Amino acid sequence: MSDKASADTGIPPTPGQRILNGVIDVVLIVFCILMLLPLVFLISNAFKSPQELLQWPPTIIPRDATLDNITSVLADTPLLRWITNTFFFAVLSTIAIVSTSAVSGYVLGKFKFPGVHIVFGMILATAIIPFEVYMIPLYLGVQQLGLLNSLWGLLIGYLVMSFGIFLIRQYVISSIPDELIEAARIDGASESWIFVRIVLPLLRGPLGTLAVLAFFQAWTAFTWPMIITATKDSYTLEVGLALFQTGFTVDLGRLSAAAALALLPSILFFAFMRRNFVQGVASSGLKE
Repeated sequence: MSDKASADTGIPPTPGQRILNGVIDVVLIVFCILMLLPLVFLISNAFKSPQELLQWPPTIIPRDATLDNITSVLADTPLLRWITNTFFFAVLSTIAIVSTSAVSGYVLGKFKFPGVHIVFGMILATAIIPFEVYMIPLYLGVQQLGLLNSLWGLLIGYLVMSFGIFLIRQYVISSIPDELIEAARIDGASESWIFVRIVLPLLRGPLGTLAVLAFFQAWTAFTWPMIITATKDSYTLEVGLALFQTGFTVDLGRLSAAAALALLPSILFFAFMRRNFVQGVASSGLKE
Protein backbone atom coordinates (compact mmCIF):
# COMPACT_ATOMS: atom_id res chain seq x y z
CA MET A 1 0.00 0.00 0.00
CA SER A 2 1.46 3.35 -1.03
CA ASP A 3 1.56 6.53 1.03
CA LYS A 4 -1.27 7.98 -1.07
CA ALA A 5 -3.42 4.92 -0.55
CA SER A 6 -2.68 5.03 3.17
CA ALA A 7 -3.67 8.69 3.28
CA ASP A 8 -6.94 7.90 1.52
CA THR A 9 -7.82 5.16 3.98
CA GLY A 10 -6.56 7.06 6.99
CA ILE A 11 -4.15 4.24 7.93
CA PRO A 12 -0.54 5.43 8.34
CA PRO A 13 2.04 3.40 6.42
CA THR A 14 4.21 1.03 8.36
CA PRO A 15 8.02 1.46 8.46
CA GLY A 16 8.36 -1.46 6.08
CA GLN A 17 6.00 0.18 3.60
CA ARG A 18 7.92 3.45 3.80
CA ILE A 19 11.21 1.62 3.13
CA LEU A 20 9.64 -0.23 0.18
CA ASN A 21 8.29 3.03 -1.28
CA GLY A 22 11.71 4.63 -0.86
CA VAL A 23 13.43 1.74 -2.66
CA ILE A 24 10.93 1.94 -5.52
CA ASP A 25 11.53 5.68 -5.85
CA VAL A 26 15.30 5.19 -5.94
CA VAL A 27 15.02 2.45 -8.59
CA LEU A 28 12.77 4.63 -10.75
CA ILE A 29 15.16 7.58 -10.45
CA VAL A 30 18.09 5.39 -11.47
CA PHE A 31 16.19 4.10 -14.51
CA CYS A 32 15.27 7.66 -15.49
CA ILE A 33 18.91 8.71 -15.29
CA LEU A 34 20.00 5.72 -17.40
CA MET A 35 17.38 6.55 -20.01
CA LEU A 36 18.51 10.18 -20.19
CA LEU A 37 22.23 9.41 -20.42
CA PRO A 38 22.24 8.77 -24.21
CA LEU A 39 20.51 12.11 -24.78
CA VAL A 40 22.96 13.88 -22.48
CA PHE A 41 25.95 12.37 -24.31
CA LEU A 42 24.39 13.23 -27.68
CA ILE A 43 24.11 16.91 -26.78
CA SER A 44 27.51 16.89 -25.12
CA ASN A 45 29.23 15.32 -28.15
CA ALA A 46 27.79 18.03 -30.37
CA PHE A 47 30.04 20.58 -28.61
CA LYS A 48 33.22 18.48 -28.35
CA SER A 49 36.32 18.70 -30.48
CA PRO A 50 37.45 15.60 -32.45
CA GLN A 51 40.24 15.01 -29.94
CA GLU A 52 37.91 15.10 -26.95
CA LEU A 53 35.45 12.76 -28.67
CA LEU A 54 38.18 10.07 -28.73
CA GLN A 55 39.12 10.41 -25.07
CA TRP A 56 38.44 7.57 -22.65
CA PRO A 57 36.69 7.69 -20.28
CA PRO A 58 34.32 10.06 -22.09
CA THR A 59 33.49 13.42 -20.56
CA ILE A 60 29.91 14.45 -19.91
CA ILE A 61 30.59 18.19 -19.88
CA PRO A 62 32.86 19.33 -22.75
CA ARG A 63 36.14 20.74 -21.46
CA ASP A 64 36.65 23.02 -24.45
CA ALA A 65 33.17 23.54 -25.86
CA THR A 66 33.08 24.49 -29.52
CA LEU A 67 30.41 25.30 -32.10
CA ASP A 68 32.49 23.96 -35.00
CA ASN A 69 30.35 20.83 -35.39
CA ILE A 70 27.10 22.80 -35.58
CA THR A 71 28.43 25.46 -37.95
CA SER A 72 30.03 22.80 -40.16
CA VAL A 73 26.78 20.81 -40.40
CA LEU A 74 24.73 23.89 -41.27
CA ALA A 75 27.29 25.05 -43.84
CA ASP A 76 28.16 21.76 -45.54
CA THR A 77 24.83 19.88 -45.54
CA PRO A 78 21.21 20.83 -46.31
CA LEU A 79 20.20 19.95 -42.75
CA LEU A 80 17.52 22.62 -42.51
CA ARG A 81 16.04 21.34 -45.77
CA TRP A 82 15.99 17.80 -44.37
CA ILE A 83 14.26 19.01 -41.21
CA THR A 84 11.71 20.93 -43.29
CA ASN A 85 11.03 17.91 -45.51
CA THR A 86 10.59 15.67 -42.50
CA PHE A 87 8.38 18.17 -40.70
CA PHE A 88 5.93 18.53 -43.58
CA PHE A 89 5.98 14.77 -44.14
CA ALA A 90 5.29 14.08 -40.45
CA VAL A 91 2.56 16.73 -40.13
CA LEU A 92 0.68 15.61 -43.27
CA SER A 93 1.05 11.96 -42.27
CA THR A 94 -0.28 12.76 -38.79
CA ILE A 95 -3.30 14.59 -40.22
CA ALA A 96 -4.03 11.69 -42.58
CA ILE A 97 -3.68 9.01 -39.88
CA VAL A 98 -5.78 10.92 -37.34
CA SER A 99 -8.49 11.53 -39.97
CA THR A 100 -8.63 7.96 -41.29
CA SER A 101 -8.49 6.48 -37.78
CA ALA A 102 -11.26 8.74 -36.47
CA VAL A 103 -13.63 7.98 -39.35
CA SER A 104 -12.83 4.25 -39.53
CA GLY A 105 -12.89 3.77 -35.76
CA TYR A 106 -16.27 5.48 -35.47
CA VAL A 107 -17.80 3.54 -38.36
CA LEU A 108 -16.47 0.18 -37.15
CA GLY A 109 -17.49 0.94 -33.58
CA LYS A 110 -21.02 2.28 -34.01
CA PHE A 111 -22.35 1.05 -37.36
CA LYS A 112 -23.67 -2.48 -37.70
CA PHE A 113 -23.40 -3.90 -41.20
CA PRO A 114 -22.67 -7.38 -42.61
CA GLY A 115 -18.99 -8.24 -42.38
CA VAL A 116 -18.05 -5.46 -39.96
CA HIS A 117 -16.08 -7.88 -37.77
CA ILE A 118 -14.36 -9.37 -40.82
CA VAL A 119 -13.30 -5.92 -41.99
CA PHE A 120 -11.99 -5.07 -38.54
CA GLY A 121 -10.14 -8.37 -38.35
CA MET A 122 -8.50 -7.73 -41.72
CA ILE A 123 -7.38 -4.29 -40.56
CA LEU A 124 -5.84 -5.78 -37.42
CA ALA A 125 -4.16 -8.49 -39.50
CA THR A 126 -2.25 -5.87 -41.49
CA ALA A 127 -0.48 -4.86 -38.26
CA ILE A 128 1.44 -8.15 -38.17
CA ILE A 129 2.58 -8.00 -41.81
CA PRO A 130 6.19 -6.76 -42.00
CA PHE A 131 6.80 -3.74 -44.19
CA GLU A 132 9.37 -5.71 -46.18
CA VAL A 133 6.59 -7.99 -47.46
CA TYR A 134 4.75 -5.25 -49.38
CA MET A 135 7.63 -2.82 -49.81
CA ILE A 136 8.37 -3.72 -53.44
CA PRO A 137 4.71 -3.75 -54.64
CA LEU A 138 4.18 -0.39 -52.92
CA TYR A 139 7.29 1.02 -54.58
CA LEU A 140 6.14 -0.19 -58.01
CA GLY A 141 2.75 1.40 -57.44
CA VAL A 142 4.33 4.72 -56.51
CA GLN A 143 6.58 4.47 -59.55
CA GLN A 144 3.61 3.95 -61.87
CA LEU A 145 1.93 7.00 -60.37
CA GLY A 146 5.04 9.06 -61.09
CA LEU A 147 5.47 10.05 -57.43
CA LEU A 148 9.04 8.89 -56.82
CA ASN A 149 11.30 11.41 -55.12
CA SER A 150 8.32 13.47 -53.94
CA LEU A 151 6.47 14.26 -50.74
CA TRP A 152 3.30 12.60 -52.01
CA GLY A 153 5.19 9.41 -52.70
CA LEU A 154 6.39 9.42 -49.11
CA LEU A 155 2.87 9.95 -47.79
CA ILE A 156 1.40 6.94 -49.59
CA GLY A 157 3.13 4.63 -47.14
CA TYR A 158 1.96 6.61 -44.09
CA LEU A 159 -1.71 7.43 -44.62
CA VAL A 160 -3.29 4.75 -42.43
CA MET A 161 -2.31 3.19 -39.11
CA SER A 162 -4.08 -0.03 -38.12
CA PHE A 163 -3.29 0.54 -34.44
CA GLY A 164 -4.92 3.99 -34.69
CA ILE A 165 -8.13 2.48 -36.06
CA PHE A 166 -8.08 -0.12 -33.28
CA LEU A 167 -7.47 2.52 -30.59
CA ILE A 168 -10.28 4.81 -31.73
CA ARG A 169 -12.74 1.95 -32.27
CA GLN A 170 -12.20 0.62 -28.77
CA TYR A 171 -12.58 4.08 -27.28
CA VAL A 172 -15.74 4.77 -29.28
CA ILE A 173 -17.33 1.50 -28.12
CA SER A 174 -16.46 1.96 -24.46
CA SER A 175 -16.84 5.72 -24.00
CA ILE A 176 -19.51 7.03 -26.39
CA PRO A 177 -22.97 5.72 -25.47
CA ASP A 178 -25.32 4.65 -28.26
CA GLU A 179 -28.12 6.61 -26.58
CA LEU A 180 -26.29 9.88 -27.20
CA ILE A 181 -25.99 9.21 -30.93
CA GLU A 182 -29.57 7.93 -31.20
CA ALA A 183 -30.88 11.05 -29.46
CA ALA A 184 -29.09 13.24 -32.01
CA ARG A 185 -30.55 11.19 -34.86
CA ILE A 186 -34.06 11.52 -33.43
CA ASP A 187 -33.55 15.29 -33.31
CA GLY A 188 -32.82 15.22 -37.04
CA ALA A 189 -29.03 15.53 -36.98
CA SER A 190 -27.18 14.18 -39.99
CA GLU A 191 -24.44 11.58 -39.61
CA SER A 192 -21.76 14.08 -40.59
CA TRP A 193 -23.07 16.58 -38.00
CA ILE A 194 -23.07 13.90 -35.31
CA PHE A 195 -19.51 12.92 -36.15
CA VAL A 196 -18.13 16.47 -36.24
CA ARG A 197 -20.10 18.04 -33.38
CA ILE A 198 -20.52 15.12 -30.96
CA VAL A 199 -18.04 12.32 -31.64
CA LEU A 200 -14.87 14.29 -32.45
CA PRO A 201 -14.96 16.46 -29.26
CA LEU A 202 -15.28 13.28 -27.19
CA LEU A 203 -12.30 11.76 -29.03
CA ARG A 204 -9.95 14.66 -28.30
CA GLY A 205 -7.88 12.67 -25.77
CA PRO A 206 -7.24 9.49 -27.78
CA LEU A 207 -6.79 11.49 -30.99
CA GLY A 208 -4.11 13.56 -29.24
CA THR A 209 -2.35 10.37 -28.19
CA LEU A 210 -2.61 9.01 -31.72
CA ALA A 211 -1.28 12.27 -33.18
CA VAL A 212 1.89 12.03 -31.09
CA LEU A 213 2.43 8.38 -32.07
CA ALA A 214 1.80 9.09 -35.75
CA PHE A 215 4.09 12.12 -35.78
CA PHE A 216 7.02 10.25 -34.29
CA GLN A 217 6.41 7.27 -36.56
CA ALA A 218 6.85 9.51 -39.59
CA TRP A 219 9.61 11.60 -38.00
CA THR A 220 11.78 8.53 -37.41
CA ALA A 221 10.95 6.73 -40.67
CA PHE A 222 14.01 5.51 -42.55
CA THR A 223 13.43 2.56 -44.88
CA TRP A 224 10.56 3.96 -46.97
CA PRO A 225 12.07 7.47 -47.35
CA MET A 226 15.40 5.91 -48.29
CA ILE A 227 13.69 3.96 -51.10
CA ILE A 228 11.54 6.80 -52.40
CA THR A 229 13.96 9.75 -52.26
CA ALA A 230 16.84 10.00 -54.73
CA THR A 231 18.40 13.45 -54.30
CA LYS A 232 19.87 15.14 -51.24
CA ASP A 233 17.36 17.98 -51.38
CA SER A 234 14.47 15.51 -51.10
CA TYR A 235 15.95 13.46 -48.24
CA THR A 236 14.21 13.22 -44.90
CA LEU A 237 16.14 13.66 -41.70
CA GLU A 238 16.87 10.02 -40.97
CA VAL A 239 18.18 9.41 -44.48
CA GLY A 240 20.31 12.56 -44.32
CA LEU A 241 21.83 11.59 -40.96
CA ALA A 242 22.92 8.26 -42.46
CA LEU A 243 25.28 10.19 -44.75
CA PHE A 244 27.53 10.96 -41.78
CA GLN A 245 28.42 7.27 -41.60
CA THR A 246 30.62 5.75 -44.25
CA GLY A 247 31.83 2.21 -44.68
CA PHE A 248 34.72 2.61 -42.25
CA THR A 249 34.21 5.78 -40.22
CA VAL A 250 31.52 7.77 -38.44
CA ASP A 251 31.71 11.56 -38.19
CA LEU A 252 30.54 11.46 -34.58
CA GLY A 253 30.86 15.17 -33.86
CA ARG A 254 28.84 16.40 -36.81
CA LEU A 255 26.40 13.50 -36.51
CA SER A 256 25.74 14.42 -32.87
CA ALA A 257 25.31 18.08 -33.79
CA ALA A 258 22.85 17.26 -36.58
CA ALA A 259 20.90 14.83 -34.38
CA ALA A 260 20.72 17.38 -31.55
CA LEU A 261 19.32 20.03 -33.91
CA ALA A 262 16.90 17.47 -35.30
CA LEU A 263 15.49 16.82 -31.83
CA LEU A 264 14.15 20.36 -31.43
CA PRO A 265 11.03 20.13 -33.66
CA SER A 266 9.99 16.78 -32.18
CA ILE A 267 10.47 18.05 -28.62
CA LEU A 268 8.43 21.17 -29.39
CA PHE A 269 5.65 19.07 -30.93
CA PHE A 270 5.52 16.75 -27.92
CA ALA A 271 5.47 19.75 -25.55
CA PHE A 272 2.57 21.22 -27.52
CA MET A 273 0.62 17.92 -27.48
CA ARG A 274 1.69 16.83 -24.00
CA ARG A 275 -1.62 17.50 -22.28
CA ASN A 276 -3.71 15.68 -24.89
CA PHE A 277 -1.25 12.77 -24.92
CA VAL A 278 -1.38 12.30 -21.14
CA GLN A 279 -5.16 12.72 -21.13
CA GLY A 280 -5.57 10.11 -23.85
CA VAL A 281 -3.28 7.58 -22.17
CA ALA A 282 -4.92 8.10 -18.78
CA SER A 283 -8.48 7.83 -20.10
CA SER A 284 -7.63 4.73 -22.12
CA GLY A 285 -6.09 3.10 -19.08
CA LEU A 286 -9.19 3.69 -16.96
CA LYS A 287 -11.53 1.86 -19.34
CA GLU A 288 -12.56 -1.67 -18.54
